[in-house]
Amino acid sequence: MDVLTWIIVGLVAGLLASLVMGGIGFGILGDIIVGILGALVGGWLFAEMGWGAPFSGIAGAIFVAFIGAVVLLVIIRLLRGARRAP
Repeated sequence: MDVLTWIIVGLVAGLLASLVMGGIGFGILGDIIVGILGALVGGWLFAEMGWGAPFSGIAGAIFVAFIGAVVLLVIIRLLRGARRAP
C-alpha cells in the first residue's frame, strides 16, 4: 500500500473506532494516527490468532485496522483511568 492508502485506512478506521467507543475522536490527525497504530495492532493480533481478514483489499485492511484501533482505544482508556485513580 502506498502512503495515501495508509492515511485513508487510518482515518476511516480511527474515526469508526472513536465513534464505536463513544468518544468524539482525536481530530483528523489523531484519528489517522490511532487508525494506523490500530492497523499495526490489528495485524499483529490477527496473525497471532491465526485469523484472516474477512474481506479482501482495502475493506479488509480497514476492518483489521478498525479492530486494532478499538483494542488500542480500550488500552488507552484503561491506562488513563488507572492514572487518574488516587
